[in-house]
Amino acid sequence: MTTRTRVTLGRREDLGADCANCFGLCCVALAFTRSVDFPVDKDAGDPCANLDPTDGCTIHPRLRSEGFRGCTVFDCSGAGQKVSRHTFAGRSWRDDTATRDAMFAVFPVVRRLHELLRYLDQAITLAHDPRAAAPLTERFDRVRALSDADPDTLLAADVDAEYDAARPLLLDASREARARDARTRDAHTRDAHTRNAGAQHTGSVRAPTSDDRRVGRLRVGPGADLLGADLRRADLRGASLRGALLIGADLTGADLRRCECIGADLRDADLSGADLRGAVYLTQMQVNAARGDARTRLDDGFQRPSHWAA
Repeated sequence: MTTRTRVTLGRREDLGADCANCFGLCCVALAFTRSVDFPVDKDAGDPCANLDPTDGCTIHPRLRSEGFRGCTVFDCSGAGQKVSRHTFAGRSWRDDTATRDAMFAVFPVVRRLHELLRYLDQAITLAHDPRAAAPLTERFDRVRALSDADPDTLLAADVDAEYDAARPLLLDASREARARDARTRDAHTRDAHTRNAGAQHTGSVRAPTSDDRRVGRLRVGPGADLLGADLRRADLRGASLRGALLIGADLTGADLRRCECIGADLRDADLSGADLRGAVYLTQMQVNAARGDARTRLDDGFQRPSHWAA
């Protein structure tokens, strides 16, 4: 079992995919459409033609060359093994029609809950003191308990409401952490200026007042349209790319440390040589969708996609 996202605090489980303990749910339960990501159409509930009887993929090493790029991007956040081994206690969708229908309906629900757990888990680590972490921990425990529930409870769950309740907590945690880092950087800059100038520097430490900023003529901020943008070597430390459109953007050599990435569309963005250490709410699926190379810097726990340049 992979340990790439395991949290060792005793009450949280691995939120990364463990295909060896899943019944190939993403290969059956989900639909896909003929496109740049898939060479054929497949209805939800129909097994992929490449799924073997033991729930393995017969073309796994050749997925991208065979046109199944979407499979190499997808990440279930651990929902596959959760539904297979916990929710349905090891019963396979192959066993009977009732199990099949219920399992396929539950899988996307648990996947969304696990994605939310990943966001909440990072927000807890961003909190600067136990009081700030407490509401996040309470929300995490609530969502975790819901993800552990029986199929009927999961199907009746209002997952959108869970996200709505968590969203302000997530954004506050990100904003505070990024502002704290900005103050630290400004303090270091001030100290360096004082040392270099040999004089007392009396300016105040500047904190960001908005999530929007300018990089050349580009607006960088929540929801920004940065389709194909030239952001080579841009200093985006602490920026908010929440919901930004970055398809095909050139981010080679960019500094994205502590950049908020929740909802950012990084499909085919070039992250070669970029620094994403500490990126806030960055997911494995976003990393998988982008391009990168051996110089791209990621936090421990992320898998470097096999299609990235050596």
